Amino acid sequence: MKSQAMHFVPNARAAIKDQNLQKALGHIAEGFVGKRAKAVGVIENWQAIREQAAIVKNHTLEHLDHYLAQYEAAVTARGGVVHYADDAEEACRIIDQICKDVGAKSVTKGKSMVSEEVGLNAHLEKSGLDVIETDLGEYILQLAGEMPSHIIAPAIHKTKEQVSELFAEHHQRPKLTERTELVTEARQILREKFLGADVGITGANFLVAETGQHVLVTNEGNGDLTSCLPKTQVVITGIEKVVPTLEDAGLMLTLLARSATGQAFSNYTSFYGGPRQADEGQGPDAFHVVLVDNGRTRMLGNDFREMLRCIRCGACLNHCPVYSSIGGHAYGWVYPGPMGSVVTPNFIGIDEAGHLPNACTLNGRCGEVCPMSIPLPAMLRKLRDKQAEAKPTPFLMKVWGNLAKRPKLYHAVTKIGIFAARMASFNGRLKVPTPWNNERDMPAPEGKTFQQIYKESRRG
Repeated sequence: MKSQAMHFVPNARAAIKDQNLQKALGHIAEGFVGKRAKAVGVIENWQAIREQAAIVKNHTLEHLDHYLAQYEAAVTARGGVVHYADDAEEACRIIDQICKDVGAKSVTKGKSMVSEEVGLNAHLEKSGLDVIETDLGEYILQLAGEMPSHIIAPAIHKTKEQVSELFAEHHQRPKLTERTELVTEARQILREKFLGADVGITGANFLVAETGQHVLVTNEGNGDLTSCLPKTQVVITGIEKVVPTLEDAGLMLTLLARSATGQAFSNYTSFYGGPRQADEGQGPDAFHVVLVDNGRTRMLGNDFREMLRCIRCGACLNHCPVYSSIGGHAYGWVYPGPMGSVVTPNFIGIDEAGHLPNACTLNGRCGEVCPMSIPLPAMLRKLRDKQAEAKPTPFLMKVWGNLAKRPKLYHAVTKIGIFAARMASFNGRLKVPTPWNNERDMPAPEGKTFQQIYKESRRG
């Protein structure tokens, strides 16, 4: 999938002015944030669970080759086939060939961020396949020709009115306005697609090394229909999704839904493994897993290994003031918000995605709410450091640095600056010709420096 991350600044400016987007983003605080707080609040040992989960994932990443080999052996023993893809192109080529080998004409898909990452839909459609997204949010975006703007709620940027217009245009049916009616209409359309699909493709939330199973978590059940009805099932996921045991998968599931949607468990949490066995009544005849690297092995050996603990819950997005103001599309690639600002530069290069680590106030909320205790703020600072090391220090930063080394001169200049700013202000607001101030005014200084106020308080 081609990145637009280098266009972050104009994307963000456009997003702030988009009234429909701002209306849609208002639901984040009302929904995800409040529900997560309640769900986490009833777990007395929440912090201990987080710590244990981080230990499990750190151990797994340290021995990733061992657990991937164990997972592959278990899948193979159940009659499945495991494929390894070094990059996006290879992942698409493998799945395309699987579809060709079975003479597939139609494909249903469950929500998969990795498939978005590798640009799978476009590749399969170019090969002549009819590809249908079955997650409601993803289906809406497929009709709109847009990419997801959120990890777990891909169409969160869409209002009900926009979805209504979209359905009326593409379904050629009378326009509906109620949410329940729109959902029912989508189900009617998708039911035929489920029944006629030759291949079903899903992602995986976790891979269990000891059993060869994968865990699929949804709230709609579309992942289960995509997995069970077609004769050929394909799972595409990142190599970092493996955990050693079923007990470890249960530990991760304790964190996932609570962090993502504020539920104790998602409506559908399913464990799948291999093709249909002789004593099973349903399931595919053929089962394939495509394990995607695409930069993950490189991350194992650099300063950002801990990012591979991510379970894609979206909590960091929901609590990020930047994401909540501009939405996911402004980030220009598959993964938005704080986690995307770390992952994207590692996957596609910091030169391409250099704006993203700087799209952060470093308020620390993403690190606080991350169920896997990933130090996101520290990683964002590390990426900024790398950018700073790679280019000359700006002139104004050199001036500031020289002033900061001379406290007396620094305080004198600060006092002059505060006085000048107050004189230039109007009604307590200061207009500064910077991109930040294109959308808002800066408060004028109150008249004293921090050091002055501090000394006065100490004397008092």
